[in-house]
Amino acid sequence: MTDVVPSQNQQSNPDPEEPKATSSETEQAESEPGLLEGASTSRTRRRRKPEKKRSFWKELPILIVTALVLTILIQTFLARVYVIPSESMEMTLIGCDGCTDDRVLVDKLTYDFANVSPGDVIVFKAPDNWDKSEFQAQQSSNPIVRGFENFASAISLYPPNEYDLIKRVIAVGGQTVQCCDNNRVVVDGKPLNEPYIYWRPDYPPTQMTFGPVKVPDGKLWVMGDNRNNSDDSRLQGHGDLLAGAVPVSNVIGKARLIVLPPQRWGGVTTVDPQAQASALHAPAWQEGLPAGVGLAAAFPTLWVGRRIRRKLFGLFARGDR
Repeated sequence: MTDVVPSQNQQSNPDPEEPKATSSETEQAESEPGLLEGASTSRTRRRRKPEKKRSFWKELPILIVTALVLTILIQTFLARVYVIPSESMEMTLIGCDGCTDDRVLVDKLTYDFANVSPGDVIVFKAPDNWDKSEFQAQQSSNPIVRGFENFASAISLYPPNEYDLIKRVIAVGGQTVQCCDNNRVVVDGKPLNEPYIYWRPDYPPTQMTFGPVKVPDGKLWVMGDNRNNSDDSRLQGHGDLLAGAVPVSNVIGKARLIVLPPQRWGGVTTVDPQAQASALHAPAWQEGLPAGVGLAAAFPTLWVGRRIRRKLFGLFARGDR
């Protein structure tokens, strides 16, 4: 008979025995199999409180405030919609008594990186010496109503209580402008090519004679496209042509896009009148494309995403504790 020698591993490293449940514990576990699981679940429930669903009406005020704040920030620093106050830019831009005035999106960033150029359609604050009576929005004498009007103006639902005008740049500082050469404005001795001019039917299709005048540095010579029905640099100096020039510092931004009424939607084309007639310019839709993209991107910011809303409400909830 051969002796069986036990393995060395079994002798030197015996597996430790696991603790065995007592008969009473085993009987209790067998009789109540859900006891341990139930205890664990109850502890989890104590740690995790169910999320309370917030009512839409509780979320609505924050949505409205957020949308308004974003709208005001965008219109203060990036772009703003302005109402065309008069007929002086017809037919490029429409504005008259009894009609649906155009609303234009004005780019406020462009001139932070580039200079104002001839042909640009700009919105600017009227100089102090300009006659402003026909351009200022008529506001209510009631302080409460006037407060609502100012608020509506901030979000472009009411004309601003400002002397903001819109004209086309004809000449910049250092250039000499005068009229006329065969009914054409002349800048630095060269007649301008102005395909955008509109002649009001009940006025003679002739331009007012003026100049020559050298535009001071840091100023602009502006005129309306409705050439025989526009109070601009020619007239606002009240006999002093130099006083009719607009300081560059008064420029608010560049008109990019007609946003209202819907049937008038399109870009505000920049045509350099000092360029040769054969020069090519971008189509209106391309001119308005950057502003159109910016406008389309602005709309989603007016609606805060669900995840952001949850975070906002979480902050408010923690603040209430």
